[in-house]
Amino acid sequence: MTSPVIARKAKLRNHLVSAKAKLKHHVTPRRLVLLAAAGCSVFLVLLTLRTLHSAARAGDETIKAAAAASTPAAGAGAAQHAQQPQPQQQQRECAKLPASVTGALVHYATSNETPRQTEAEAGAAARVLAGRAPCNLLVFGLGPDAALWAALNHGGRTLFLEADAGRIAAARAAHPAGVDDLEAHLVAYHDHQHASATVSGDGLLALVRNSSDCAAASPPKPLSPDHLERSPCALAPRGLPPAFYEAEWDVIMVGAPVPGAIYTAGVAARARRPGTGETDVLVHGVDGAAEESFARAFLCEGYIKEEAGRLRHFAIPSHRDKEAMPFCP
Repeated sequence: MTSPVIARKAKLRNHLVSAKAKLKHHVTPRRLVLLAAAGCSVFLVLLTLRTLHSAARAGDETIKAAAAASTPAAGAGAAQHAQQPQPQQQQRECAKLPASVTGALVHYATSNETPRQTEAEAGAAARVLAGRAPCNLLVFGLGPDAALWAALNHGGRTLFLEADAGRIAAARAAHPAGVDDLEAHLVAYHDHQHASATVSGDGLLALVRNSSDCAAASPPKPLSPDHLERSPCALAPRGLPPAFYEAEWDVIMVGAPVPGAIYTAGVAARARRPGTGETDVLVHGVDGAAEESFARAFLCEGYIKEEAGRLRHFAIPSHRDKEAMPFCP
């Protein structure tokens, strides 16, 4: 009689043989290749999807970072653009006339005063100022053309020296918007007759030529009030304001060929600090032979640069610290 244990083992062995036969029948080499190819395809698809997801996530982070970085710059750019004046605003600011120019235009549009200079004379003076302005401008005489010189020297310093107190008051009353804001000082001369009149003969010219007091070869270093206030020269002025000694005068205008004014202009030009260029001296109203001779003798014919009608333009170099430099070239 067969035992139950032996019967179960035989039955199990039969099942294994049957399963092995079925597996051998269904699992062929072709199916194994197809199964391996399917597995590889699934793996590649999963790997591709993971890579694309990572790249998309990194791209989103990059875009967010760039946007965050560009936001302050964009804000600053917008603020800068807002701060910058618009073209129309810039045009309005550029088109605005300076107060000195506006005052001069109004003055001459409403004035009945006759100009002292011709168009050629005023044009020559204007060209000199155009080349130097804004500059330090010294003007002897406060006449109808005062507002013109102040306007042409807009942005610079303009100092007027006048021997007649009545002219200062009249000029300020005539156009307070222009001259009232300028420096205008009263000045006196050692010899009132020579200061208030133009040259009338050769006597004064001979006096200056023969006097070492008036035609010194070299001015003191630096120019001081004592040089003019205590000068024995009959043409030296008195009471020059401190403002006269404060600046190196780039352009000096003499409204009329008054000997004292011409003398002072020549002294100031020759005493200019070395290395700061020449001083342009403009003498207006040169009518007669004596006036012509005096201007050319004291400001030097060798320094004359231009003649326009009754205007004489001299360009005088510094004589300071040049003991051997002659009075005239």
